[in-house]
Amino acid sequence: MKLKFVFIIPILFFTITGFKLLPVSKLQIEIYNLRNSKGQLVVLLYNTKGSIPDKSFSKYYRKKIVRIDNQTAYVEFDNLPAGSYAVNFFHDENSNGKLDKGFVKPKEGFGLSRFQSVNLFNRPDFDKAAIEIKHDTLIRIKTIYL
Repeated sequence: MKLKFVFIIPILFFTITGFKLLPVSKLQIEIYNLRNSKGQLVVLLYNTKGSIPDKSFSKYYRKKIVRIDNQTAYVEFDNLPAGSYAVNFFHDENSNGKLDKGFVKPKEGFGLSRFQSVNLFNRPDFDKAAIEIKHDTLIRIKTIYL
């Protein structure tokens, strides 16, 4: 008898309240313009305003490490609720898990969604990089080398 209530109560709740599960989407990303296929690509997904710039690569929502084939990489983030997201990545050519830098600028490639270049007048920012995800989406991001 108790087992029936376990199944009946949720059904009644969803029927009476009209409660619906939130739709989720998939973000597919093609990262191109990599100078070689060495190492790996560290891809970070952000969903919070102010989380970019992220010099320590620690404020992300989700992270994936993917391989590179023919100077291109593909990554997919699924089960994303509708909202604003930004993508940040770096080409970890020596697979040490960090973006290697010279005196001032990075030695390895990097990129952000909606950015073709980075300079003093076009600095990384969540609002500039954000894309609205409401349904399955495919984006392409160019790798930047300084």
